[in-house]
This record gives sequence, C-alpha cells and structure tokens, in this order.
Amino acid sequence: MNCQSSQVGIAMNAQKQGQTDIAYVSAGEELTIYTAAQLKEDLLSQLAQSQGLEIDLSQVEEMDSAGMQILMMLKQEAEAKNKQLHLVNHSQPVVDIFELLDLSSHFGDPLVIPAEWQKK
Repeated sequence: MNCQSSQVGIAMNAQKQGQTDIAYVSAGEELTIYTAAQLKEDLLSQLAQSQGLEIDLSQVEEMDSAGMQILMMLKQEAEAKNKQLHLVNHSQPVVDIFELLDLSSHFGDPLVIPAEWQKK
C-alpha cells in the first residue's frame, strides 16, 4: 500500500480489493476555500485512476461551502463515470454542515452520530 501526503493534508492510500481498485483518502483538517483548489485536483486525479473513492472525514475540523462544493462535484463526477464514492467517518463539523444544508441524504452514506454529540 502506498501512502502519499499532499500540501493540504490529504493522505491517499490506493488499495486493490478483489477486482476493484478503490482509492482510500483521508481528508486533512480543512475542507475550505483555502484548500479547495488542491483538494479538487488531488481527488479528481484519484478518482480518474481508480474505480472509486472512499473519503475518511474523521480528521476534518473546519469545512465551508467550498469544501462542500468539492464533495458535491466529486459525487457528480463519480456518477457520470459510473464509479463509487463513499464518505465515511464524518466528523462533527462535517455532520453539522450536512445538517445545516440538509444534505445528509444527498450522498447516500450513513451518518453515524456518537451519543456524546447529542445536544442538550
């Protein structure tokens, strides 16, 4: 398994499972306008070189509309190319943005919300 890090804190692990090449990507701390251009380039490249992407969002501490636009664009690209896109391990800031924009069901991946996140 190869692991690379880009300037914006994305670790990419390409792994072959059976007959399918899926790129596993761990997003860094920021999915914001400041990282959007590099994120777009890196993630589209990974999608082009594989049968799909699985993006781990557990390390994301800050996300804005530019970060959300990148994820939405990736979903559209994956669907257009008949490839898989899965978002996993959503951090609380990601879940908060998904809920604020009512996009929880848009991506089709389950959002697991730990009990300690429950608002009182």
